[in-house]
Amino acid sequence: MTFRFALLYRLGAWGAAACMVTICALVALQVTFRVLDALLILVGLRRLGLGITGVSELAAYLLVGATFLGLAYTFVHHAHIRVTLLLSRLPSRFRVWVEVWCLVVALAIGLLLAYGLVELARESLHYRDVSSGFLSIPLWIPQTVLATGVGLLCLALAEALLMTLRIAARDPDSFRELTATDDSDLP
Repeated sequence: MTFRFALLYRLGAWGAAACMVTICALVALQVTFRVLDALLILVGLRRLGLGITGVSELAAYLLVGATFLGLAYTFVHHAHIRVTLLLSRLPSRFRVWVEVWCLVVALAIGLLLAYGLVELARESLHYRDVSSGFLSIPLWIPQTVLATGVGLLCLALAEALLMTLRIAARDPDSFRELTATDDSDLP
């Protein structure tokens, strides 16, 4: 299947990758500061006391961002875990309609989640909610990242649903599962 909004999903994946690289950089910097202090103490000098306040809090928000921004990309590249034991045993004519039903359910749940996250971010912005850790991060920022990631997933699910419905209406016997790879998916 060819997804028309693949560029958006790729941008989400790049955002997820940027979050992961930032986590690695923050943790590496924090560890470097601690090792430097330990070495200074070992040679009898005074600690510098360098550190990044709220690294664990920042890392947690970045990890959530990485997880949610990567949802759509992993879906369109068949990297989500799917249990197809039952589906693979069904004839194509029935399998396509079971796939449609599963996509409808997933899209409905995704839309409910996206709506809830948008409302939560809007409420946090209205009441100026901030995190309760060392850093006072406005909560609407990570909540907006969550809503964006789920929104991208909903878009990918809607695209997959439309493509699957098109196959179901035209030629259900030719249906191949979304997780089936073909030569066009390979680099």
